[in-house]
Amino acid sequence: MNAAAKKQNSDKAASPMMGGLGLEDMGDLSALLAGPEAVVQGGGPLALDMALIDEDPHQPRTQDNPGFSAQSLDELAASIQLRGVKTPISVRENPAAEGRYLINHGARRFRGAQRAGLSTIPGFIDNDYNEADQVVENLQRNELTAREIADFIGRELAKGVKKGDIAKAISKSPAFISQHVTLLDLPEPLAEAFNTGRVRDVTVVNELMTAYKKTPQDVAAWLGDANQEVTRGSVKLLREFLDAKSAPAPVAGAAPAAAAPATAAPAAAANGRAEAPVAGQAGKPAAAADKLKKAVVHVRHNDRTARLMLERRPPAEGVAWLQYIDDGQELQASLKHVTLVALLEG
Repeated sequence: MNAAAKKQNSDKAASPMMGGLGLEDMGDLSALLAGPEAVVQGGGPLALDMALIDEDPHQPRTQDNPGFSAQSLDELAASIQLRGVKTPISVRENPAAEGRYLINHGARRFRGAQRAGLSTIPGFIDNDYNEADQVVENLQRNELTAREIADFIGRELAKGVKKGDIAKAISKSPAFISQHVTLLDLPEPLAEAFNTGRVRDVTVVNELMTAYKKTPQDVAAWLGDANQEVTRGSVKLLREFLDAKSAPAPVAGAAPAAAAPATAAPAAAANGRAEAPVAGQAGKPAAAADKLKKAVVHVRHNDRTARLMLERRPPAEGVAWLQYIDDGQELQASLKHVTLVALLEG
């Protein structure tokens, strides 16, 4: 082997880009770059033609996965329009269609880029792939917690960045920013419940904060019950009880108004354990106890409890809108994958 050949082989072995793409045995990259579907950008990932990429039909995420909801993809598309695709996707050559690619990792980024109107997407070609790789990649991904999001917002506010600009930068609503700002300065009872993981739903924390500002001792006592379940439903009932408790007493001689029993305990009211009305009490017949003012349907989906959003029109027959109880996320789901859990009064 002459000196020039030795130098050429040495340069190939030392190239991190060649090794990262698994191109060590390719003597010439011109075949890869000959077509318009892939262009190397300054030694970085390839700019893959979106029209030549197909999604893997066997990927582990199903169509009703929360990551594929319309709201989630719209937020991702807004972020991509603002900042582009920051993390390249991974593809492999499609064995059933020459010149096309199948997605290994990055289906959400691909769909978001489609919604954003991109014609190319940064990516790497990795033909050393099996189906277990996708499952592992999704299992090992840890999403940002509410605390981590709040800390980021706090740092940006400390720099003088306005809430509206932060919302635009991360493609979230101003309400989303305000809810997380609440987490930065919680009173002790709420901070303990949140920091210990007893309550993770940011909406629930904000509801409790509203109630705490009015009657801090009652909310602290309610949270002091270790057996008290903290959910959107229980907090709603707690707030209704506290509002009724703080309502002004009726004026002497005035017509009596229907009100919650003054002797009901906060915990019992929040758990929906109020006693049924007696016949004739407050002018209501006993049969009224058998009627629900507003039905709240709880279901089980993806091993999580959710509320069936009866007030939201479903996009098609057999599909419904759900809202997870633990974090408030809304999504469309097939009713085939939903199990009825409880029928409550809202």
